[in-house]
Formats: sequence, structure tokens, C-alpha cells
Amino acid sequence: MILTVTLNAALDVTYRVPRLEPSASHRVREVAERPGGKGLNVARVLAALGHETLVTGFAGGSTGERVRELLAEVTEAGPVGDAFVTIGGTTRRTVGVVEESGGPDGGATLFNEPGPQIAPAEWERFLDVYDELLLGADAVALCGSLPPGVPVGAYGTLVRAARTAGVPVVLDTSGEPLRRGLAARPDVVKPNSDELAGITGSTEPLYAARLARRRGAHAVVASLGADGLLALTPDGAWRVEPPRRVVGNPIGAGDSVVAALLSGLVEGLSWPDRLVRAAALAAATVRAEVAGEFDRTAYEELLPAVAVTRQMAAA
Repeated sequence: MILTVTLNAALDVTYRVPRLEPSASHRVREVAERPGGKGLNVARVLAALGHETLVTGFAGGSTGERVRELLAEVTEAGPVGDAFVTIGGTTRRTVGVVEESGGPDGGATLFNEPGPQIAPAEWERFLDVYDELLLGADAVALCGSLPPGVPVGAYGTLVRAARTAGVPVVLDTSGEPLRRGLAARPDVVKPNSDELAGITGSTEPLYAARLARRRGAHAVVASLGADGLLALTPDGAWRVEPPRRVVGNPIGAGDSVVAALLSGLVEGLSWPDRLVRAAALAAATVRAEVAGEFDRTAYEELLPAVAVTRQMAAA
């Protein structure tokens, strides 16, 4: 079983409009609701790849109930297990507006609510649940932002618990939570180029990845947007490039990279094979309409066409 943790889960609402213009009224052509938050997107992609998955984090209020209802629905991806901790607050919403005509970054605009206030007792209850879930986990992903009330060092605490339990952990967050999490020595961190620069002070991806490894990460896989991926691992460094630029909705592409890394880890794939899967899956996710899904036909077409180039040896 692969466990994904989404402390700041959301109900994702996606609007599709012909074109988004500031200070204007818009006619929405289509509305979609999905369980949201990075770890939930990861879990749904993992389920579609055939892996048993379980999600945990916090859920509360009417939106929290809706998230759990959507997780329980039978889809092509298969079932995703629900181990959420119920809270007194209300799960946040995120709204994504996708322009059918295209635009910057694929024409997607996001509005992210901050999340509910988590009481100290709710955080302690979650830690107890997490420790129990680790006993049956083959790997764990710690994903996304922290809701108000959760300690800024939360991911460091969760990484250390996973390491104590002997469970490999992938960390995908940003800012100070990422900085604190690095110190706990996660197996893999998956920032984008801006997040990597934010914690290291370097805009040169390979050098920044080296700094992140020196600060605790066992391996670093950085998303470089349309330019693919950069990976710095104990086995070496690689650049991974998709065969062509894929136009569509980029929301969730990074989450699909995490899913690919987790699936490759538990399947025992080599680093190059994990990275090929990650690049193809990310590109196929851009072709899907909503986060947490991917275009399977595109994925299968892209897999043999992804280019992996060995870079300077890891230091």
C-alpha cells in the first residue's frame, strides 16, 4: 500500500471558459468537482496505475464530506482508501479557471483558499493515525501546503516518523515547510525550479539540487516545466525531456511526477526508468481536463519517446 498525506486537502472546482478577462463577466461552459490537494491527486494517479493507495490528512465540514464522497465513487482509476481525520473546521476549496483558447501556462488560473484552523488536539490525533498507517505502508508521500495551526516543522516530524518505521518518503512542498523537512532527510524531494531556488538561493537547477542534497535530501527531482525534469540522486544526475511540448492544463502535472516516482520506487525500477515514467505521465496529465487524471493514450505514446541524458556525476 502507498500512503499519501494531504494536510491541507481541498475540494477542487474547475471552470472552463472561452477566455478569462479581468473585471469581466464570464459564461462557464463546464464545471468539474474533484477531490483536491496534491496528495489526493497523487493517490488518484497511483490508483490508475494499479497501485493500492490510501489517503490521510484532515477533512471537515460540507466540503470535506464532498471530498470523501468523491473519493468513494468508483472510477476508472479504481478505489482510493480514506483515512482522513475529521476536524471541526471546514475543508477549503480551490478554483481553477481554464481558458479554452489557451494562455500563459496553458491558460489555467488558480484560486487557493488558505484552509481550516487545526486545533492542537486534532494535530495530535492525526499523528497517532499516521503512526498506525505507516505500519502497513510500502512508501509515503507528504504533499502540499500546511493549514493554519499545523506546526511549520510538521513535515520534518512526519519524515522522521517514516524513517523510524523504515518507510521511504517523498516530500513535495515549498518554502519553510520544505526547508524544515529537508533536515529530516527524506528519500526524495520534488520541488519545481522556483521552489528549489527559494530554499537554496540559486537559480541554477543543478547547483541548487546539490545544495538541497547537502541539506538533507537523499535525492532531488526538480520539475522544470516544459523543459522536463532534473534529477540528482546517489546513482547520478539526469536531465529528462519530453519529446514535444504538450499544450493543455498543467494543473496536477507535478503531482503525477510524484506518483511516478512512488510507483517506480515500490516496483524497484532504476532511476532512469522512474524518470521516463515521470516525464511521460506529467505530459499526459497536461492533456487531461482536471488534476489527478492523465490521458492514457498519450502516456503510452510518450513513454518510448522520452529522452534521458546523463549529467555531471552527483557530488
